[in-house]
Amino acid sequence: MNTAGCGCLRRVWLSKEEQDGFYFGFANEGLWPLCHIAHTRPVFRTGDWEQYQSVNRKFAAVLLDEMHGENQPVVLAQDYHFALLPRMIKEQRPDARVAIFWHIPWPNPEAFGICPWQRELLDGMLGADLIGFHIQAHCNNFLATVDRALESRIDWEHFAVNRRDHLTTVRPFPISVAANGDNHTNPEPTPEVPELLHRELGGRPAFLGLGVDRVDYTKGIPERLRGIERLFELYPAYREKFTFIQIGAPSRTHIKRYQDLMAEVEAEVERINRKLRTGGWKPVVFVGKHHSHSQVEAFYRAADLCLVTSLHDGMNLVAKEYVAARRDEQGMLILSRFTGASHELSDALMVNPYDTDELAQSIHAAITMPAEEKRMRMQRMRAVVKEHNVYRWAGNLIGELAEIRLAAGDLSRDARRSPEEAPVPTW
Repeated sequence: MNTAGCGCLRRVWLSKEEQDGFYFGFANEGLWPLCHIAHTRPVFRTGDWEQYQSVNRKFAAVLLDEMHGENQPVVLAQDYHFALLPRMIKEQRPDARVAIFWHIPWPNPEAFGICPWQRELLDGMLGADLIGFHIQAHCNNFLATVDRALESRIDWEHFAVNRRDHLTTVRPFPISVAANGDNHTNPEPTPEVPELLHRELGGRPAFLGLGVDRVDYTKGIPERLRGIERLFELYPAYREKFTFIQIGAPSRTHIKRYQDLMAEVEAEVERINRKLRTGGWKPVVFVGKHHSHSQVEAFYRAADLCLVTSLHDGMNLVAKEYVAARRDEQGMLILSRFTGASHELSDALMVNPYDTDELAQSIHAAITMPAEEKRMRMQRMRAVVKEHNVYRWAGNLIGELAEIRLAAGDLSRDARRSPEEAPVPTW
């Protein structure tokens, strides 16, 4: 969270009990699987919910202390960990401009209705003046959820909710990466890529595929591996010519589901390699550790194709990072249609990550695509990422929030206008 006018970082310390209940429990065993609809059942415990409320109050108290003496402060809450915070801030500081950006998908009303405390979460978020999601579909799902769960007035034409005489605007703000042209601090590849290839494979294969993910069940890594296995079944000529490197950063290892997933990924890699490897060649290399941005960028530049096959993702910045890194205008992005990025990067090869044959055929299509077609597709995708970069995302979000004029009774800029006078969104 950020407060305008505050030039310092204020840490909020959590106890182990708070961390387990708030972060690992309610946020990541409850809200994360609930919103991603990735076939992992969400877990909701009363104790976790109590810690979630307590930690939101704790952050709100610190924010209110930081805002003391500030006139009309601006507050931006980030992500699903702080759904209750906007209401807590607004009740104490109605003069504050408050926004929350939800970095993950918002499911349909039926799915979100699983949460026992959906009304409390929605009411907390609607304390904000502005709610941001990645894509319009998530905005639509949110409004439909509010319409079903809370007493409120929905303005579908202008994408706003009026509740308790307070207007909340809901907008899409697709997040992105820096993509600052050719001003890269590390223009040359780091030595890790050739060293890895030599150590694991005895040299660079003719074709190199890449996956870069946290080891999370939403990323579709086991499905991706089965697609690669299917590639060799359909096209045996790729044996000893194509190798796939999966960079898998360990994630949320305190949660059993994530421990099980890491074991599953490692077992799948071992099974596929045991089945297909010949001599010094193996089809899959799994690197289960964290890498720096410059190290990952070196892999991006070395790979002939990058697979982003999330089962469900709010945006997925790996897709945009790969495109931004390809200054040679080569390489090909294979992208799940269930990512927010698929709405912008239409020149990628779109896939259903559950369709093993389609994954295999897309890898083949990427390898055999003429260089000129790759160049044209990559040029168009790079233009999109460069124009709609993270700075524009932040500018649009903060600019929209700054336009909100608060009046007596905490009314937003549109609350006193007739429908004919209200501004029409540009999305």
